[in-house]
Amino acid sequence: MTRAQSAIELLVRERARAHPDAEWLAFADQTYRWSEVLSAARRAANGWLELGVRPGERVAILLDNGPEFIWAYLGLLFMGAGAVPVNTAQRGVTLHHILADSGVHAAIVAASLQPIFAEARTDCPDLRHTVIVGGPAGRGFDWEFERLLAAPDTEPEIELADAPAAAAMLYTSGTTGPPKGVVTASYDSGPIGVLLGAAGVRPGETMYTPLPLFHGNALYVSMIGSMILDARFALGERFSASRFFDDCRRYDAVECNTLGGMISILLKQPPRADDADNPVRTVLSAGCPPDRWVEFEQRFDLRLIEWFGMVDAPGVLINTEGRVGSMGKPVAGVEFEIIGEDGTARAPGQVGELVFRHPQGQLTHYHGLPDATEAAYRGGWFHTGDLASRDADGFYYYQGRKKESIRRLGENISAWEIETVVNAHPGVQESAAHAVPSGLGEDEVKLVVVPKPGSDVTPEQLASYCEGKVARYAVPRYVELVDEIPKTGTQRVRYSALKERGLTPATWDRLAADGEERTRRERHA
Repeated sequence: MTRAQSAIELLVRERARAHPDAEWLAFADQTYRWSEVLSAARRAANGWLELGVRPGERVAILLDNGPEFIWAYLGLLFMGAGAVPVNTAQRGVTLHHILADSGVHAAIVAASLQPIFAEARTDCPDLRHTVIVGGPAGRGFDWEFERLLAAPDTEPEIELADAPAAAAMLYTSGTTGPPKGVVTASYDSGPIGVLLGAAGVRPGETMYTPLPLFHGNALYVSMIGSMILDARFALGERFSASRFFDDCRRYDAVECNTLGGMISILLKQPPRADDADNPVRTVLSAGCPPDRWVEFEQRFDLRLIEWFGMVDAPGVLINTEGRVGSMGKPVAGVEFEIIGEDGTARAPGQVGELVFRHPQGQLTHYHGLPDATEAAYRGGWFHTGDLASRDADGFYYYQGRKKESIRRLGENISAWEIETVVNAHPGVQESAAHAVPSGLGEDEVKLVVVPKPGSDVTPEQLASYCEGKVARYAVPRYVELVDEIPKTGTQRVRYSALKERGLTPATWDRLAADGEERTRRERHA
């Protein structure tokens, strides 16, 4: 009898057995063969065991893109622990919530995040072991990463009863409150498998992403997707519009992924004579602005496949027919529907909430939140919180969020997160964060604040106060001081009224203020 193994572990072992000398990972100037990948995974697994992590426990990963993330993640899979990838831009109350709520027993952290992690780890009694990457042990860290990989390259010795086939627990962006941990009880690769098949990547060809591995898109679609397709995986450090297609050329990538405003940002780059001279055949896009779709395909000579998916539950829409603006149609036997407030189906052309149900039933739940899980799956359908419509041919179209959230630079931002931080300012009585349109097809963050009586707090001070306490992309661009915030009869913020009001002559613009300050310094230089 052998111990339970995750599907990802089995894939790594199969690829290393079939062609040990074939290259899989490319990062910067480094490349790794499948035999090296298997070796690193086994050594990391034994390292986690030597450190004291046990099968079934959870480990937070606070690392940016790089081989260290992958070895740590695979090592946890190989020894039966669960990874909890954490957005490295998280700060303050949200980061503390994730560490405490997940009940992680260990963490691996980039040295650059050591002060932020030290502050957020308070009141996390289960967190016993820590590993630092890129810095020395000490200052609250037990081991350096090098020690983790110095463990023997042997099969991890694990008791069968203690070795579940563990997988990652990913946290939502917290668009309607604190982030929720999504736990997958039973994994179905069918929907993602159809998406990967649509990408048209052949064995040995290269898939490229600069998106962060702590997000499901890069982790599941690109990294694990490359394993499924037996493709090469090229990983960028981070998204750079000026380097994006140069990296695709460098790695000879035939496929890459985009999110939200990335396409608009890429199109804002100065045109180049070699724009269409790139190896990319297919871009898997989530959230392409309809008015940029054709221009993007033509300028870079590629095919865009728009799709919809969520970390929360396995349901995917895919548009392989090039219908501009559409998220596509359901695949792999998952049913989708558009419903109204009364729960009944909407006719084609009508807007309602997008819901879906998997043929195997409920496959996920929110960690420690049975009521939220029950609400999300009410009536046997998973409720996405997204508004959408469907045309007469069965194509679905995104129409915004049912509940308020802000989407900036491909990230979903919770108004709750910003408001929780700002309301802690001694000069603030109450606040509300909401979206205003940006020029990139996504949102900018506006903060509306009622100061405490007698307070002389300024918009600039409030924006500065947010820095380091929320993710960089969540720091408000716009701030306005007001006498009152519009409320409902039950004292809930009327976000719709704030969005209708939008920017006013009294709204302070952080980017404009920064530009004025630079001009002032230049004049006095």
